[in-house]
Amino acid sequence: MDSTEKEKKRFRRQYGIHITSKELFNKFILPYIKDNMNQYLWVDLFAGEGNLVLPILEEFSQDQRVRFFREHIFLYDIHQEMVDRCIDNAISYGIPENVAQNNIFVRDNLNNFPESLKKNKYPIYHITNPPYLYLGYIAKHDETKKYLKYFKEKNEGYQDLYQIAMMNDLRNDIQNIIYIIPSNFLFGSSVSNKFRMDFLREYQIIKMIIFETKVFEFTGTNICIGFFSRKQIPSTNIQDFNGIKIKKKDIILNRNFKLNPKYKYRAGSVFDEFIETFRRKNPLIVKFYLSKDEVSQNNGRCRVEVIDANKYEHHQYKRLTIDVNKEMIDKINSNILYTKTVDSGSYDGRVGLGIIPDDFNVSGIYVSGNTYRTHPIHIFLYPQLSIIDQKLLKDYFNSILEHFRYTLDSQFLTTYKYSNANYTRKYLGLSQVKGLIRTFPHNLDKNNIVSLQHLVTKKKIEDIFRFLKRINS
Repeated sequence: MDSTEKEKKRFRRQYGIHITSKELFNKFILPYIKDNMNQYLWVDLFAGEGNLVLPILEEFSQDQRVRFFREHIFLYDIHQEMVDRCIDNAISYGIPENVAQNNIFVRDNLNNFPESLKKNKYPIYHITNPPYLYLGYIAKHDETKKYLKYFKEKNEGYQDLYQIAMMNDLRNDIQNIIYIIPSNFLFGSSVSNKFRMDFLREYQIIKMIIFETKVFEFTGTNICIGFFSRKQIPSTNIQDFNGIKIKKKDIILNRNFKLNPKYKYRAGSVFDEFIETFRRKNPLIVKFYLSKDEVSQNNGRCRVEVIDANKYEHHQYKRLTIDVNKEMIDKINSNILYTKTVDSGSYDGRVGLGIIPDDFNVSGIYVSGNTYRTHPIHIFLYPQLSIIDQKLLKDYFNSILEHFRYTLDSQFLTTYKYSNANYTRKYLGLSQVKGLIRTFPHNLDKNNIVSLQHLVTKKKIEDIFRFLKRINS
């Protein structure tokens, strides 16, 4: 690895910086802005090499570029190395070095906004690919802990550096912005809920381009390009906009999005509406994990075979036998379901519910260490369901989940990470597992049970919805 590659690797790890390609700008951003070139001050506060603004110069003849650059382009980066590259890039477009140096600066724009820009006669149009580093990652690594300062006081509660950048634009009344950001802006829950509520009160989403394919060479983060316009009056209105999904093999889907503030503006809220509307008045109580502490507290002479979710060796989970009391072994044997919360990459390995004895040939899924939501998780239900009813619950759950994955193109799920799978891998939250289980009608009479079994077996989803509506009423 040469010195340039080592430097790029350092930038990615320490600063969350991924250099934006010129092609990304030309294909997806330029067509949207090219008719308004002379009306704005084109700014990138986290410019890197300048590839989200400098290509604008190609729309002008050589003799027009210097004047346009001097009056309409301002670029910044916190790193001198990046500023030097950005200046070299400007020179390659025919901008004299001294002119480039007058409009390209070293500055920490996460800390505060450059006030001098607001004195310009042209309104600011901010196009940027800001740094992304998740707060949890920042806190765990010595080389990134210095960024904790950005999350204090007015920024307390935000979860990523890109959110700090966007809130700085909001507080400085920037009217038009285009951001390349992680797609958890749309699909994330806890990581984005507060930020979306604060930001989308002030901004309207004009459109989104969502990539479910690899964009940046050295990260698995799925990204989107968001086009935002400041509202005249702050409001918590439903956000209705068109989105373009770019999937593998250059498949492009046009989708209409409606983000509801009731559900924290999270995409795919139709699923949330379903689990809220059809939650039973006396829903099943759901508990997760067969923990080491619980097993220790119920030690006894009954032996039961389990897999250890913390020990995955040679493409399988380690099998072991644990000794528990009769009450504990009855609890394990009478709860046969588990949840898989991360797609494995094949259609047979998609998230949902499964049966432990069928899939692992043991009775339980034991957690010998920390609980991880990406491992298979044993589910315990109260009141206890019969084995037949648990199998019905599994089929009911998976049928409805797949229905929403198809009709919503998995919008309600969080993208797990980029992979070479035939579809984009998704993550199912435990709150979503619990919510869907709570819609299951577990205390039906015999005739209704037979009716539900028939509908689930035939995968008659709309009829299942009508059935739920009837019994709930």
